[in-house]
Amino acid sequence: MTDDADELRLGIQRTYLDNADRPARLDDETVAALRAAVGEPDPQVADEAPLVVHPGDRLGVEPGSVRGVQLENGRPVEIDAAAPLDLPLGYHRLITATTERRLIVSPGACVLPDRREWGWTAQLYATRSRASWGIGDLGDLARLTALARQQGAGFVLVNPLHAGGSTSTTAPQEPSPYFPSSRRFFNPIFLAVGDVDGAAEVLGGRLARLAADGRALNGDRRIDRDAVWRIKREALREVFDRTRAAGSPDFAAWRRGRGSTAEDFAVWSVLSERYGSGWHSWPREAQRPDGALARAVRDEAPGDLAFVAWLQWQAEKQLRAAGQGVKVLQDLPIGVDPQGADAWAYQDALALGVTVGAPPDPFNRGGQNWGLPPFVPWRLRALDYEPFVEAIRATMAVAGGLRIDHVMGLFRLWWVPDGMPAAKGGYVRYPSADLLDIVALESVRSGAPVVGEDLGTVEPGVREELAARNVLSYRLLWFEEDPPPRWPAGSLAAVGTHDLPTVAGLWDGSDLADQRASGLDADVAATERLRELLVERAGVPTDASPSDAVLGAYRLLAQAPSALLAASLDDALAEPVRPNMPGTTERPNWSVALPTPLDDFAQHPGVAAVADQLRRAVSPTASAAE
Repeated sequence: MTDDADELRLGIQRTYLDNADRPARLDDETVAALRAAVGEPDPQVADEAPLVVHPGDRLGVEPGSVRGVQLENGRPVEIDAAAPLDLPLGYHRLITATTERRLIVSPGACVLPDRREWGWTAQLYATRSRASWGIGDLGDLARLTALARQQGAGFVLVNPLHAGGSTSTTAPQEPSPYFPSSRRFFNPIFLAVGDVDGAAEVLGGRLARLAADGRALNGDRRIDRDAVWRIKREALREVFDRTRAAGSPDFAAWRRGRGSTAEDFAVWSVLSERYGSGWHSWPREAQRPDGALARAVRDEAPGDLAFVAWLQWQAEKQLRAAGQGVKVLQDLPIGVDPQGADAWAYQDALALGVTVGAPPDPFNRGGQNWGLPPFVPWRLRALDYEPFVEAIRATMAVAGGLRIDHVMGLFRLWWVPDGMPAAKGGYVRYPSADLLDIVALESVRSGAPVVGEDLGTVEPGVREELAARNVLSYRLLWFEEDPPPRWPAGSLAAVGTHDLPTVAGLWDGSDLADQRASGLDADVAATERLRELLVERAGVPTDASPSDAVLGAYRLLAQAPSALLAASLDDALAEPVRPNMPGTTERPNWSVALPTPLDDFAQHPGVAAVADQLRRAVSPTASAAE
């Protein structure tokens, strides 16, 4: 076996095409570091790894070895291994003469939107109403979806709502929604306290005083998550304790349904309150889910564990209520905080001494390091893909739709060994066919469409494979060379993303000024090209106001035949400050509220005009008066 072949066996891609489609090759130092991080696969894993199939497939195993299948509902069935498979979709167990393995029966393709739709994209934390306690919450999401429904929108796409850190009030809250503690659970900071079961009865007049303290935080556009959580946690814990929620039959049934997964998350949360954030620095007996201190918590702190679980139950209920009538598409980050709950729970399956990122491209010439540890592919298979299944299901099932951040990560991820610059990383491949089949299975079960964020360095064949699986492409006005009428119908069309300039910031030059003030090497030429795009393709006069530039951009976007058309609230409000400036730490990324309260969106001329543009695009007979 050649060195290249052996590396490919481990998933290491020695040669690849760079962002400019030029051949590139990893050096020996990078390959050695990646080999050490991947490790040598356990031969037993291959024999017991999940088998992922479609209805009508043949199993591809020795027919005489099959003893039967246990369906996920527990019912045993006999099968003829030589015949086309006739089993329900789901997660079953294949029993052979020598072993038992997971059998995943997938439809192979996701569900598509049942009609062409437009919708809003929103950073929920920034979408505050006058009732907000310093941060946009799930009650505000319900207000936004109600407005979207009135405007004729079919969806709202929000930032990741996943757990962002400890439930402690002493540990700082993580601002980035793309650096979650867990991709399997929600961030309780988004709870609307007044809508929580029993809050009004328990808190009485104190609810008004707490709400006033929370609303006072709206006076500053910069969101103070730590202050928000101190007020909310006090109120939530009192409601939980005084309603005796731990004894609720409905809550008990929910906990049983979530099983050990929710219990482990609660254990991590309680341990993080005791020992601080960062499980690597905890006492050794707490550093693993099976450690003595981690086991002891289950007996010592049943009320604290129940409180953590109750917060999740309430968040799930509020998110489900917000999605009535309009789909809520949640975003799935590419990874998790190495010090967080998921990394603690699945530490044996993560690559040690490695984080993921992206190779150099014209927007990031030194590459990117996102600080998120990757799963080792063969170790993920050894866990029956369960961490991935849980993340997809938790993000999709309640909300009604899914956007997968950096969807190319289902095919390969750029691993950056510790101590090396991002540009010296290398690609490690993943079992993309299996992962896409899992996404398809969860999509069909939830009736939820899926969007793949396929921006940056995309290897040949990826977009074609995603299209074959009914995963919508992500097309941006700021990125695409082709004009919108030439974009594929199987896509979500938008002007930009949270990491890119808003239309107003680009048009008035304030985004360039922000880049310079943040210490970045601002690309003036790229900014000018985008301005020219608006002038030449959208017909925006050079002396137009930022609000007129926004309308021009969305008139152009509305020409796309995409299944989903998305409008940013930042653009509709002519907000010049983008949510996130990659590569910066001093700037208040992920922490600036929108300039206008949600209560005023219905009367805002920019919001109405953008909504009218996209409503007419998907329904040409619609009138602005509807």
